[in-house]
Amino acid sequence: MRPWELIDTAVVPGEGGELRLYRRGDEFSIKAGYSELMNSRVHGSEDALAELACQRIADRPKPRLLIGGLGMGFTLAAALKQLGPMAEIVVAELVPAVVEWNQGPLAALAGNPLDDQRVTVHQGDVAQLIRSQQMAYDAVLLDVDNGPEGLTRKENNKLYSSAGLAAAAAALRPDGIFGVWSISPDQKFSKRLAHSGFKVEEIRVRARGRQGGGRHMIWFGKKQ
Repeated sequence: MRPWELIDTAVVPGEGGELRLYRRGDEFSIKAGYSELMNSRVHGSEDALAELACQRIADRPKPRLLIGGLGMGFTLAAALKQLGPMAEIVVAELVPAVVEWNQGPLAALAGNPLDDQRVTVHQGDVAQLIRSQQMAYDAVLLDVDNGPEGLTRKENNKLYSSAGLAAAAAALRPDGIFGVWSISPDQKFSKRLAHSGFKVEEIRVRARGRQGGGRHMIWFGKKQ
């Protein structure tokens, strides 16, 4: 089998360690430590995060979304396919190199979504951006870790705390949707989300979409 080739590395601000971008033929992988954060052949659940969220705000003529975590661009691309020409999507990405990768070697994987005029990139901490906003978004989607814990960066824990969930609710418009992707269930987070005033849905989706694969978890919280 063809070996993985290291393409680039990037330091995660704070104490997040290092991200490494690998390529093997037409397949790409981003890793942190011993963990694979994402693979270009396994993005069905990331697609579902955007598709299901957009279905829940389909009646809004000018929807505005915030996506926390650019990844390989698949969540962003899926949202763009679902939304009309009047939509606006803000993508918050902490690591500058990830944006550069999506403008370079990863660009074609998801169909060059960063080139879409409906997209604005916010280079910085999504938690700080959320805290600075009031009733700004119809949906806020988070895919910044392998779940509601700070795997790549301990500072991300605040996103999933009671204070972080309250900030997310404040940043949402009435009946707004808060979505979180996770590699696995987390009952404590489910309860915390409900206690924060959201109407909670837990949805298990296939990692590879229609092609199967393991099941990942998506939470949707509707602002009450």
